[in-house]
Amino acid sequence: MSVSFDFSVEDLGPRTIRSPIAMSKVHGDFIANYVEDDEYVCLNPRMHLGEQATITREQVFECAGPREMIYFSPKHVHAGIVSCGGLCPGINDVIRAIVRCLWHRYGVRRISGIRYGYKGFLQDYHYETRALSPDSVDDIHKLGGTYLGSARGGGNEVSAIVDALEQLNLNMLFTIGGDGTQRGSLEIAEEVSKRNLKIALVGIPKTVDNDFSFIQRSFGFDTAVVKAVEVVTAAHMEANSQINGIGLVKVMGRDSGFIAAHTALASHEVNFVLIPEVPFELDGPNGFLHHLEERIKARKHAVIVVAEGAMQDQLIKEIKRDAGGNVKMEDVGIFLKGKIQEYFDAKGMEVNLKYIDPSYMIRSARAEPSDSIYCERLGNAAAHAAMSGKTKIVIGLVNNEFVHLPIKVVISQRSKVDPEGSLWRDTLDATHQPILMVNNPMGKIFSAGEEQ
Repeated sequence: MSVSFDFSVEDLGPRTIRSPIAMSKVHGDFIANYVEDDEYVCLNPRMHLGEQATITREQVFECAGPREMIYFSPKHVHAGIVSCGGLCPGINDVIRAIVRCLWHRYGVRRISGIRYGYKGFLQDYHYETRALSPDSVDDIHKLGGTYLGSARGGGNEVSAIVDALEQLNLNMLFTIGGDGTQRGSLEIAEEVSKRNLKIALVGIPKTVDNDFSFIQRSFGFDTAVVKAVEVVTAAHMEANSQINGIGLVKVMGRDSGFIAAHTALASHEVNFVLIPEVPFELDGPNGFLHHLEERIKARKHAVIVVAEGAMQDQLIKEIKRDAGGNVKMEDVGIFLKGKIQEYFDAKGMEVNLKYIDPSYMIRSARAEPSDSIYCERLGNAAAHAAMSGKTKIVIGLVNNEFVHLPIKVVISQRSKVDPEGSLWRDTLDATHQPILMVNNPMGKIFSAGEEQ
């Protein structure tokens, strides 16, 4: 098994301060144990019987958790927390967990919230920091959005941001955000290293799309699926109550169709799932519109879930980017709505099409219990990592264990639905849609259940 990534983690220096958290190093005494630096989680838990695998440092992740010896003296710590980019369920839960762990477990008394993303560091915006304590954050997990405010952009002002870190006398910064945020965090950390500053940069990866590489699940994803299923239920009810009813639901997923696939599996009411990873054509004898017509004729209604990133290779004519550096996408939902209506109008078939885009309702929702638990544990692990002097990392779940992952590895690629993997196979079983909705020049058309 060969891996081309280096999962080793950077430390600010030797840990010489005993942690104020009283724990154990003995198993079987009913006291929680410290985590040692030689505890790792394997990247790939699968192997074949009889296989002799040699595990190297490049193939394992360092376990997250409290260390017996820490780098920072708690009474000297001034921690900063910033949330960037779009909204996502669970941001407030993460903020709350970091604050409470630093305050109650380590005795840190100076914690500052940076307002409105990386722009909060820039003097041009004149945003004051917000003092954080358990009293101020205790109830924020009951709210959606972010207690600190958020914004896209500003992360490329690296020198000015590090100047602000020095002026604020911060010695650790927790960055809650997606790919662009963590890319900015790494650049900030590199500038911190150039200046020989002792500031820990620890990220909590935020992407409702669940597309961070190597990380098993990103926070907010479970909530997004729960809310998407509620929308699909409504779309199905509308479709099933109309003459030739069609419910079209667009969900998040710029590059990956995880939300769309999981929503179909959870709802059992979706007939077509359209995602960026699996190509499909609209027209022709094996095109999506033909199969939609066949479904309407057979069952008198249909529900479609499309990920926002689907068909972008055909829709985007000119590359434009938003303040966060993301490519601006065309609205595939509006496009499909028009094409579907146009197709059935041309055939003289009456259809009643309802289009729902719940994206911002989902993003602004409060976290569901499973996400709230996950966020609590992510925030705790982030606090432990920073106090131990870990830097240039994000916290993530790998093989059901919380680990430290180097930022540069996590942002190197995006996780995608494997069209040949079990998730998509099960999605096809749930929807009974054709395996591929493309017009094969060889004349072979695959439908769900056929041998390839």
